[in-house]
Amino acid sequence: MVIGRIADGIARGVDSTGAAVSEMFFEPTIRLGVTGLARAGKTVFITSLVANLMDRGRMPGFQAAANGSIRAAWLQPQPDDTVPRFAFERHLAALTGPAPHWPEPTSAVSEIRLSLKVQPQGMLGALSGPRTVHLDIIDYPGEWLLDLELLNRSYDEWSADVLGWARQRDAAAGFLALLDETDGAAPLDEPRAQALADAYVGYLRAARAAGYSDCTPGRFLMPGDMAGSPALTFAPMPPLEAAPARGTLRREMERRYDAYKSRIVKPFFRDHFARIDRQVVLVDLLGAIHSGPRAIEDLGRSINNILGAFRPGRNAWLTRLLGLKRVDRLLFAATKADHIHHSQHQAMTAIMEALLRQARDRADFAGAKTRAMAIASLRATVEEQRDVDGEPLGMVRGRLIDTGREAALYPGELPTDPARLLAPARDGAERWLDGDYSVMHFAPAPGTLKPGEGPPHIRLDRAAEFLIGDKLT
Repeated sequence: MVIGRIADGIARGVDSTGAAVSEMFFEPTIRLGVTGLARAGKTVFITSLVANLMDRGRMPGFQAAANGSIRAAWLQPQPDDTVPRFAFERHLAALTGPAPHWPEPTSAVSEIRLSLKVQPQGMLGALSGPRTVHLDIIDYPGEWLLDLELLNRSYDEWSADVLGWARQRDAAAGFLALLDETDGAAPLDEPRAQALADAYVGYLRAARAAGYSDCTPGRFLMPGDMAGSPALTFAPMPPLEAAPARGTLRREMERRYDAYKSRIVKPFFRDHFARIDRQVVLVDLLGAIHSGPRAIEDLGRSINNILGAFRPGRNAWLTRLLGLKRVDRLLFAATKADHIHHSQHQAMTAIMEALLRQARDRADFAGAKTRAMAIASLRATVEEQRDVDGEPLGMVRGRLIDTGREAALYPGELPTDPARLLAPARDGAERWLDGDYSVMHFAPAPGTLKPGEGPPHIRLDRAAEFLIGDKLT
């Protein structure tokens, strides 16, 4: 019996190893992580990407589609049985149905597998025949990605930074007032701890609504079934003159912060992040510009923190946490490019490039490939030009979410020199002095997709080429 169980175990191990080797050499897998900072549209990005990889008529900038290397594409069951499936069919129906509307955003990890039958080009490709490449797309909230930075920061360091920024924002007034009247050296009082945590969460929600990106801890905004747990019941506090004694409020806040990192952040990145090959971070750049200089400064800081965490060769602590594999291509995509005229897309891309320039240069030097790009995962507008006071203005027209009526928008002229935005943001200006950047919220445009074509987009094909194109040749 024992020998039989051992033999059976060996056989299962051989089968498992054989399957892994087969997938590695004959059916390779690309694991693409997709996340987005607030209101960036990652659900729409994944839905449109999958639809346009299945029907590739709108993908001329994606080489494997343009040259016919991709012979077929189909959905398969995902390999991770314990992760919810990304609801592709429901989201696509919302975007392309008779009454198109934006799908509900996702608030947890999900996954979907798209398999591609690829015929490599050239003589070797003709000899080898077609092969199957699996694309596993892992969707997770951008708020959770920002928590990665916490793993390398103490409670004191995190509190100092968070409180420093909070004191510059009106939205934090209620939380800061409660904090000022709280004695961190007093014995732990659970109602007071809960009140502080609730006030801090209220500030985070208001900050996100005001266009700020760096709202940590991320699970405070999406607690799920962990709402009310001690690991999510803490807040930043200033240091005491002496080290806080055991049993005091501040000592307990520090303990819960450490528990949050060890019990929530580390398992998430270990379980869902360790095998990611490529990553795209979606950014609502236009929304941040509309919110003002401080939102832009906050966005730049968040982007650099994210990119610094991905930096290969300089993040040994992250390598130890995640294992051997590292993300070697990272795309920062400014979404909603359809909200401005195409003549401004180059300026939009230049602003994104400038926001991540310093950290990106360090990452490129270390071996990672990064890129900034302006895209629209689903094009919701059409362009038109009008003469105003004898000057031609490039405008976009679409259906407004609030009223359902058609409207044309001239959102303002983005500067061709990014320094005109970044300099006042860096200097702490409260508003733009030489520009008024407007935002309208458009609904998906009604229309009928032609056979062989996915939803209309802007540069989604180029994004796909950068992220996975080299794996399909």
